[in-house]
Amino acid sequence: MTFGEIRNAKGERLDHSFTPAAVDRPGGPELVVIGHGVTANKDREWAVTLAAELAGAGFASLRFSFSGNGDSEGDFRESTPTKEAADLGAVLDHCGDWRVTYAGHSMGAAVGVLRASSDPRITRLVSLAGMVETADFARRKFGELTPGVDCMWEKPECPLSQTFLDDMASIDSVMDLAEEVTVPWLFVHGTKDDVVPIEETEMILTRTGGSADFVDVAGADHVFSGEAAETMARRVTAWLMEH
Repeated sequence: MTFGEIRNAKGERLDHSFTPAAVDRPGGPELVVIGHGVTANKDREWAVTLAAELAGAGFASLRFSFSGNGDSEGDFRESTPTKEAADLGAVLDHCGDWRVTYAGHSMGAAVGVLRASSDPRITRLVSLAGMVETADFARRKFGELTPGVDCMWEKPECPLSQTFLDDMASIDSVMDLAEEVTVPWLFVHGTKDDVVPIEETEMILTRTGGSADFVDVAGADHVFSGEAAETMARRVTAWLMEH
């Protein structure tokens, strides 16, 4: 199967990879849409590992790169949570009759909260090392950089823009939106994450009314490096099978 060409509201093509389920599951077609974090793309090790684990359990997946990232069209300087939430909407427009779970990593998890709080097409939500305090993140990681001059984490393909900083500040936090998410929700966070503190996940959990689930991955860093990716993937898949 192919999803064909996916373009966002600006007409920018979104690069994506579809992984079919290796076995059939009862209850209709299941699709997990996988979104990455800031300065990343759809082919990060954790995302590929997750897609493979899901396939073996009967879940198809669609990994995609937000506009301006990876091989997707667009200007990275316009890559903000607000625009990426719209990109996710464009992907959902192509999902037809699939029952969709969205799994987002880091800033991609914040994007998931923005979208799932108002879009009923997302039937389950997974936040992986999820960013909650967007304004605080921008200050901590990029506060000493000059927009229009410096690059995020010294990556020349990821110039820091005022557009990004303004949007992160405008959103400020997705904490309050947690109360608007009514679908089953899983949080997964590494105990050694030094990019997005695990405390952010612990805080937003208190706003879900006890309806969400939380799994920590001992020793895992922000991107679930090495064996942590397999542990994360197994736990996400097991949770989906229960829901």
